[in-house]
Amino acid sequence: MKTAVFSARRYDKTMLARANARAEAGHELRFLEDRLTATSAPLAAGCEAVCVFVNDTVDAQVLAILARQGTRLVATRSTGYNQIDAAAAARHGIEVVRVTDYSPHSVAEFAVGLLLAVNRKIARASVRTREGNFDLDGLMGFDLHGKTVGVIGTGKIGTIFARIMAGFGCTVVGFDRYPSAQFEALGGRYVPVDELMAISDVVSLHCPLTDETHHIVNADSLARAKRGSVLVNTSRGGLVDTHAASEALKTGQLGGLAIDVYEQEANLFFQDLSSTIICDDIIQRLVSFPNVIVTGHQAFFTEEAIGQIMQTTIASISAFERGEELVNRIPAV
Repeated sequence: MKTAVFSARRYDKTMLARANARAEAGHELRFLEDRLTATSAPLAAGCEAVCVFVNDTVDAQVLAILARQGTRLVATRSTGYNQIDAAAAARHGIEVVRVTDYSPHSVAEFAVGLLLAVNRKIARASVRTREGNFDLDGLMGFDLHGKTVGVIGTGKIGTIFARIMAGFGCTVVGFDRYPSAQFEALGGRYVPVDELMAISDVVSLHCPLTDETHHIVNADSLARAKRGSVLVNTSRGGLVDTHAASEALKTGQLGGLAIDVYEQEANLFFQDLSSTIICDDIIQRLVSFPNVIVTGHQAFFTEEAIGQIMQTTIASISAFERGEELVNRIPAV
């Protein structure tokens, strides 16, 4: 089946083509480095399916263009699908599928890595030693052992993160609309989100981005947070009001910030901007703080996770082509 693959980087091309060959699916993959937008949507003309990623725009306008061109399936190479207007897709008769499960360890482990890096100033220390500076001044962190770690979102990734933190000797508390028996079994205790912010030395976000969770971390919640606490976000950028986080960092209310996602990342991430002027003042301010680490949405980026993502994506396209049940289908509502 002809499939336009948007936001395709070198690794996408290599591993999606490999999954296509291994499954002997025979899909005709048209790789496009462009993000999917209303402007680039005509590039998918003649393709029955389009394959997208987290920063592609799949809104009502784009879906209308795709439908007119004959597209009947949108497959996102991600678990989250907040970039897709599922209701509009249904109106146009377009099915939408996602990757419901891939290595949850990849994101959970990366979140732990970010926490350790920002707490123990690992990146700063590495830069110093490369310049011959072995002074320890300004590099002091704190023991994680005995601290309280708040986990917002206790699905597969959040529970794995909590298990690792429990292994460090931390007290783990969580907030989720849908409590997890696995989270409670490892000693986790559920509390209201306001209480979680108030008692946690570390807060890590592992929930999807919805209308309800948009800016779940904001000026009010940060004001109620434990002073000097560290915030980690490897989920979706829109969970955090970045301006409010920046202000909390300036006052010391927030002791550290480690993010792999950013609410305005669409025009920044997954590309080399090192030779250009970045006009995003907020991200420029964030990276200037000594107690902030920003990475470019790479928490999922392991061989195991990418391999599973590509296999699932090809399987979904094949199922659609054969008229089979779409087990990874996104509901319209």
